[in-house]
Amino acid sequence: MPARTRSRPSTRLDPPELYQTARVFVGPSSYSFSIQEPGRHFVRLYFFPFQSKSFNLTNSTFSVTTQGALLLNDFQPSPTAVLKEFLLNVTDSDLIVSFVPSESSTVSFVNALEVVSVPDDLIPDSVQAINPVGNGSASGNYKGLLEKTLETVYRINMGGPKVFPNNDTLSRTWFQDEKFLLDPNLSQSKSFSGQISYMQGVTREDAPDIVYATCTELAPTNASTDNAIFNVTWKFDVDASSLYFVRMHFCDIVSIAAHNLLFDVYIGTQSALNDFDISSLTLGSLATAVYQDFVVPTSEGTTKLTVSIGPSIDTSSEPDGILNGLEIMKVMNSSGAFIVVASSGSKSNLGIILGAVFGAIAALILVVVAILLIRRRKIATKQHSKTWVPFSVNGMTTNSVGSRVSNGTTATSGQNANLGYRFSFTVIQEATNNFDENWVIGVGGFGKVYKGVLRDDTKVAVKRGNPKSQQGLNEFRTEIELLSRLRHRHLVSLIGFCDEGNEMILVYEYMEKGSLKSHLYNSDLPNLSWKQRLEICIGSARGLHYLHTGSAKAIIHRDVKSANILLDETLLAKVADFGLSKTGPELDQTHVSTAVKGSFGYLDPEYFRRQQLTDKSDVYSFGVVLLEVLCARPVIDPTLPREMVNLAEWGMKWLKRGELDQIVDARIAGSIKPDSLRKFGETVEKCLADYGVERPTMGDVLWNLEYALQLQEVDSSVSEVNSINRIVELSSQVENIGTLQSVRVEGNVDGSTNDDLSEISMSRVFSQLIKSEGR
Repeated sequence: MPARTRSRPSTRLDPPELYQTARVFVGPSSYSFSIQEPGRHFVRLYFFPFQSKSFNLTNSTFSVTTQGALLLNDFQPSPTAVLKEFLLNVTDSDLIVSFVPSESSTVSFVNALEVVSVPDDLIPDSVQAINPVGNGSASGNYKGLLEKTLETVYRINMGGPKVFPNNDTLSRTWFQDEKFLLDPNLSQSKSFSGQISYMQGVTREDAPDIVYATCTELAPTNASTDNAIFNVTWKFDVDASSLYFVRMHFCDIVSIAAHNLLFDVYIGTQSALNDFDISSLTLGSLATAVYQDFVVPTSEGTTKLTVSIGPSIDTSSEPDGILNGLEIMKVMNSSGAFIVVASSGSKSNLGIILGAVFGAIAALILVVVAILLIRRRKIATKQHSKTWVPFSVNGMTTNSVGSRVSNGTTATSGQNANLGYRFSFTVIQEATNNFDENWVIGVGGFGKVYKGVLRDDTKVAVKRGNPKSQQGLNEFRTEIELLSRLRHRHLVSLIGFCDEGNEMILVYEYMEKGSLKSHLYNSDLPNLSWKQRLEICIGSARGLHYLHTGSAKAIIHRDVKSANILLDETLLAKVADFGLSKTGPELDQTHVSTAVKGSFGYLDPEYFRRQQLTDKSDVYSFGVVLLEVLCARPVIDPTLPREMVNLAEWGMKWLKRGELDQIVDARIAGSIKPDSLRKFGETVEKCLADYGVERPTMGDVLWNLEYALQLQEVDSSVSEVNSINRIVELSSQVENIGTLQSVRVEGNVDGSTNDDLSEISMSRVFSQLIKSEGR
């Protein structure tokens, strides 16, 4: 998959060529976009599921995430072409868009992807709130939109033609309004051929001229409707129990003089604008663009949202009303602050409702807080208690929120991750039976690791720093800071820490099955099958791949070894021990110059010689782990003959002779299929290349390991050549897209293809593997 990809805005809405190719992902995969100026950006995702000889995209279900938002959850694209547009507030120098297949699906895909910078003030932070099923006028504000992610649901040009992206400064598409009108006979379309003016604060980036130069207007009264009061209404499908941002665009292109046009605007049954006079906002100017913004919550069971314009009850004005444009966007993270503004008379009902609701909520919160304080005070009187206080490292203090134990997801990182809790030393003593030596489950460079049980029966692993250890405060801080902002299914989660006095204690989720190393040799644990070993290697590779690509800068583990790969009760692998981890180089640099740290036997020889650290150093160490998994022996064993002491050197000799099968762990040797072993050996050989530039990325390693698993599970009659053909072949006709002739899955980023399976890289090719197991 491309590590960095830029996209250019399309010149037309959904041009057919966008759907002639697709990127197909067989596992969690990401695109990274360099952001020159943090702020608001449109992210547009184009989907068209099709069926080919290789796979069927119509059955794919997946999620799409960024660092700060879940854009699509268990999304299954419709059988026709669809565009999903999101407005994000990007705060990092890189925007990472990730695709994660659902458990029920084998692949995810995307046909095209756009990232477009927009003005930060395109959407305000505070907007008038409307209760669409209430009575009276709007009487509250919603604050906090600037930090929210918005999904475009509708963008309508009232009374005018469809507006394509090449006629919009932000490459937006505006659809016609006819199909949304409840009764088209009550309205008429109007257009204006003169010059459109813009009020201060309103620009063509809010909406193009063509939107303001056309409108839908109330139809004039006639004999059949004389003296009748009617509204023009548009009806839209929405999600129940959700929050929507609604923007109405107005431009008086129908009046002869200012202040002649007076009308009402409704959202649902609620009056949003009473006796609305556009001229009052334009200082008496006609043909001048303005807009009005609202936030609208939908109630449970409500899946329709209506917007209406109707004549004012003011009898001095002619019955009329217009609307030029309409935008409806879903507020995806709908938490925010309502400020209720009191009003008088019958128009204050919404204020009363909101005041009562939020007053009740506030009272409930106070009651809960009081109960918690009383309970906490009682608990504090006991000898053993747990204190939850703000997390502080290097002067940064952040309140901890969320559950104490989090399995994490591939979509959570940075400031959105849960921060660790601070435990009192008393609680740690109690949990570990006063650091009972019989409870020791491991010993590392930092210190001993104890099994622990908290008062709520949560099992934990407690790592206590040894004052005599060569690893100290820096490693302690590194581990806390790193794991506090990273969460992934294949990274061990940090629950909390203790830094009372001179103590340096880290508390992790407990991994029931211990380390990978303990399952390979020097223990009485049951033997791992070849499939189990491959799945453990794949899980570990996923965790390391996330470290290298899941944030703006790569994170280099620097101590990858079998002892730092832990297994839970289901043998799910998680990478652990991040005390030596290092942030990767800047974009304009190739390496980080730093002192050599790591474990002997796993160290990258190039890093050892030149003291230049890259993510390829982790790849080398992981290659040693792969050999360790295959051979089930220590990486350094001085009791063996000299040529066998170092596992990496010994294993490479057998690899280059093509006799890797001679050193396979005897317990699994008879169960490994030759193709699977060969693919695994090729992966090891590339990982252990002398120079980092010759080694694959962790993404490449992950792809190859998954393929080795597929080769282990498929019928032996399926040749690798046929598998390659299935990977690169995509030639069926695309339906529902006009005159499109063919669809293909691209090979490499540069458009080339590669017939050598050993060179196919996860960062270059996305394809359907034969089966879904092992993902």
